[in-house]
Amino acid sequence: MTSRNLLDRETSPYLLQHRGNPVHWQPWSPAILAEAQAQNRPILLSVGYAACHWCHVMAHESFENPAVARLINDHFIAVKVDREERPDIDSLYQSALALMGQQGGWPLTMFLLPDGRPFWGGTYFPPQPRYGRPSFTGVLREIIEVWTRRPARIQHNAEVLQNTLARHFRARPGTGLTPDRFDGYCHSLLEQMDPLFGGLKGAPKFPQVPLLSLLWRAYRRHHDPAYAQAVRLTLDNLCLGGLHDHLGGGFARYSTDEEWLVPHFEKMLYDTAQLIDLLTCLSSQPNSRHYAQAVELAIGWLRREMSDATGAFCASLDADSEGEEGRYYVWPYHELEEALSEPLRAVFIRSFDVSPHGNWEHKTILRFKTVPDPRDEFLLAEACRLLLLRRAERTPPARDDKCLTDWNGLVIHALAQAAFRFDRPDWLKLAERAYQAVQTHLGRDHRLFHSSCRGRVQAEAMLDDYAFMIRAALALYETTGRTDTLDQARLWLDTLNRHYWDEDGGGYFFTADDAPGLILRSKILHDAATPCGNGVMVEVLARLFLLTGEEHFRQRAERIITACGGGLDTEFPAMTSFLTGWELLNSGRQLIIVGLADDPSRAALIRAAAEADRSALVLQSLTPDQKLPPGHPAAARLAAAAGATAFLCHGPVCGLPVQDSAALSLALSSTP
Repeated sequence: MTSRNLLDRETSPYLLQHRGNPVHWQPWSPAILAEAQAQNRPILLSVGYAACHWCHVMAHESFENPAVARLINDHFIAVKVDREERPDIDSLYQSALALMGQQGGWPLTMFLLPDGRPFWGGTYFPPQPRYGRPSFTGVLREIIEVWTRRPARIQHNAEVLQNTLARHFRARPGTGLTPDRFDGYCHSLLEQMDPLFGGLKGAPKFPQVPLLSLLWRAYRRHHDPAYAQAVRLTLDNLCLGGLHDHLGGGFARYSTDEEWLVPHFEKMLYDTAQLIDLLTCLSSQPNSRHYAQAVELAIGWLRREMSDATGAFCASLDADSEGEEGRYYVWPYHELEEALSEPLRAVFIRSFDVSPHGNWEHKTILRFKTVPDPRDEFLLAEACRLLLLRRAERTPPARDDKCLTDWNGLVIHALAQAAFRFDRPDWLKLAERAYQAVQTHLGRDHRLFHSSCRGRVQAEAMLDDYAFMIRAALALYETTGRTDTLDQARLWLDTLNRHYWDEDGGGYFFTADDAPGLILRSKILHDAATPCGNGVMVEVLARLFLLTGEEHFRQRAERIITACGGGLDTEFPAMTSFLTGWELLNSGRQLIIVGLADDPSRAALIRAAAEADRSALVLQSLTPDQKLPPGHPAAARLAAAAGATAFLCHGPVCGLPVQDSAALSLALSSTP
């Protein structure tokens, strides 16, 4: 029996936060399951992440308590898991909790049979009964009593739950999508949006970028202003409200209220990456200067605070500092007075929601009262610079410095898109450096690992790692024309098809066929804070089909939709990534620009493409010596092109050649 806490051997910042607990925590491993079975002890599984506020609360209240630790150590095998390091474990047991009829979240607290099958669980448990929750010690004693006196009941629960989980992760085939069904789903989503503050109705509110992206596609498809209004209202409140770090850049994870004022202050890499993407897309719209400013601030935050020595990006910043949530970000009125002199103070107070009494717990969470007046821009920038310097004197939140392949894929994609849109070669270098870091430190023989921290890689890559990195590689190809990134995308796709594809049911499993086994092999079909890997693969395959004309890419994308789409009617809007992928497959446009690399006319055509809405546009920039794949609708016309020329194609039909950048801008704006 293990007689001490073994987390001091780990590199995960979250696991290391618990290495001093008197609980005899073990990291997840087949050996721990074997030990539990040898001793016939139940497993207490606790899952969280470094930036999780309530994980810290439960640790301080319970896991640092010697009496609670003694109860755990005497009766359980205690296992700690970093959900970001092992999303396969987290998603499996979060699904089990949901099937018990309980709300998921972190910390996740699950009780397992010695072989890993769950039989009961919850999330945060307080030290004494409150919030309508039983006390943690009460839960532990109840589990011990049932384990000792009524083991058959536990076995029955585990068997029923295992069978239910197996059905839950089984793909539900559908009949495919049609334009009418797509439009119906979009209209249904529009009705769920908050008409006053944006986002889904109610609180808490999350950015939900996959949902917003779908609504924007619906707007581009039908030009119904109601869709555009829903997206812009949400993004306006995100960029102007309390979720946005107006001084340092980036976005907090979610808002605790419906007005987007009070954030849960942790800052996750994936939220900011996805918002950079969407804000970049909408920055081509009128009255969107504040979107471009939010993108620039966010990328500054990535460069300054989240990039590691290799060039990859770290996972998150904690919600807490000095033991208090949000302390680093909020402002007592007297500090603002001290930091800013006139006229900066007057402009700042006029622009932001600042008062002597504050807007949250007698302090101020910075949010704009309205879109800032351009005449105040210089003074506001100077005020924010001074406050950022003042804030830097505080104790900063802890950084979780592990690098995750999937989240880096999201950032690389966002940086490539933003670099192209705003003509920022420095942002492109950030993207290319991170891409190279993933290849070097998280890749081997065209396979990927999921996580790297302090020189140690953890876990074979999962579906999302490949899906997001393939999409990132394609974004770099479209932005730079570098064929090595297209070649790498193909190689990663070959690995995914070989080790993750479900030959019987269709779609991709979350884990590889040669990865260490869990109690079952899951197939995830729902979007969460990030889009579902299977949904992203529909987009990836659609993009590859449009770039290459190879029919097998289209066929596989359609197979995923058919194999997994049966749940759309009951699970929507948790499957919006499938819809955006389908829309690209069926309505995506191809823009081919050909010309000499140093031809100013070619550069002008590319700039016109960069300034357009690229939400459903696939771009190839070629030199005259490069050829399109055989059968491409523009192949014959490309050969006859004289001088820098653009061809805009929709399906098998290409428009007339365009050589004037203004004419190309008009064509791109008028095409759905």
